[in-house]
Amino acid sequence: MARRGDDAGLERPGHADGRWARRQARERPLGTRRQRGTQLARLSASTGASYVVSRVRGLGGRETTTESFHAANAARIAELLGSMKGAAMKVGQIASFVDLDLPEDVRAIYQDSLSGLRESAPHVDAQRIAEVIAQDYGAPPEHVFGEWEREPLASASIGQVHRARLPDGTRVVTKVQHPGVAEAVEADLGNLDSLAPLLRAVSPNLDLDSLLDELGQRLLDELDYQREAQYQQAFAERYRGHPFIRIPRVYQEWCRPRVLVVEEMRGASLEEMAATADEGQRQRYAEILYRFYYGSLHRFRLFNADPHPGNYVFPGDGTVAFLDFGSVKVFPSAVAEAINGILDAVIADDREALAAVLRRADFVPAGYEPDWARLMAWFQHFHAPIAAGGEFTYTPEFATSVLRSTTDPRCGPLDILRRMNLPADYLLLNRIQWGINSILGQLRARADWQAIFREWRHGAEPATELGRQETAFMARRAEPA
Repeated sequence: MARRGDDAGLERPGHADGRWARRQARERPLGTRRQRGTQLARLSASTGASYVVSRVRGLGGRETTTESFHAANAARIAELLGSMKGAAMKVGQIASFVDLDLPEDVRAIYQDSLSGLRESAPHVDAQRIAEVIAQDYGAPPEHVFGEWEREPLASASIGQVHRARLPDGTRVVTKVQHPGVAEAVEADLGNLDSLAPLLRAVSPNLDLDSLLDELGQRLLDELDYQREAQYQQAFAERYRGHPFIRIPRVYQEWCRPRVLVVEEMRGASLEEMAATADEGQRQRYAEILYRFYYGSLHRFRLFNADPHPGNYVFPGDGTVAFLDFGSVKVFPSAVAEAINGILDAVIADDREALAAVLRRADFVPAGYEPDWARLMAWFQHFHAPIAAGGEFTYTPEFATSVLRSTTDPRCGPLDILRRMNLPADYLLLNRIQWGINSILGQLRARADWQAIFREWRHGAEPATELGRQETAFMARRAEPA
């Protein structure tokens, strides 16, 4: 259980919600917004139309033409989204690791092309990055740091990373916000609706309003590097000395509004690890990912909501280092308890308990009585790894089926889900669920996930060797200083 005060100082007023921000951005007469909107609208419209044409060609047996279309289209989408940064690029990053509702061969084409957006977005010229540092510190990088590498280590949708040394010789990485990205995000918030044809082309039953609103909120959060530094420090304090989870230290005194300075941690990417690790190592790393993302929620009510593979590395010593904390939420106690209550009811197959917790959490509109049997069946599929009990193996097929059950009326109770509320605090949970399902599916992760949940929920005996190590760590952490 989380210690008293674990969330102290972390509750703070959030940004305006994504829907409000999108509306405000649309109302601002920015030339840049119109230009970016035009680019996005053209991309979306042409993609949607071409997709239909390609399906018709495929029905006629012209499979080579169809595959050629998808390969060229995916490359074009990746190039445009990557060059635009902001919200447009974030859509591509999400799509690159979530198992989209597409035929397997077509999905692979898009994911392979978009995967470049995860770790290696187009770099910004080093001189322009140096200008950001000069503006925030009052001096160029070579005068601020003992050493600063002009060649970036990585680049993402909001900023890029450069290795550096502090004047005392400490190795760090500097995450520098792209110049003009705040304005680009503002423009994209007003243009997110332009992405609708593109998103519908690859996943026609997607709940676009919820996705775009959540995307807008997360982008606003990710622009706030001071907020990110605060949350990364919160994670670092809670996991300091952990046996297999590593969080880079934040050098608060060196951080600025557009520059984050943290401890350097090196390691293999998910793809590199999966290609070189043996089966036992892959299973170990999969369990670590699961314990970090879900364990942080259950133990500390802290939720890191961006599980895409560019946000962690594998140092090679059996640990995983988590690097990015731009999308974090602190859940109120009532929300955390509701999440646990839903899982308890699902495990027990108790419809009355499920109904009670969903009503208390405001999921069920007044006067509406859903078909609780169908809803329970959906929840049990959505949470199958925990609901099943015993060993459960994640697969890409399972990840896709969960996404389809949430977005496709042919595969789930969409008629019920559309009539129910989705309180704002729960929006992030779908993103993490889809993302973690996809990652664990790639690794074919297998364990008794229900037993691991019982460790967090009921203080049950550790289910694995990693669980025994973590339980010992938590016991030491709870001891008085």
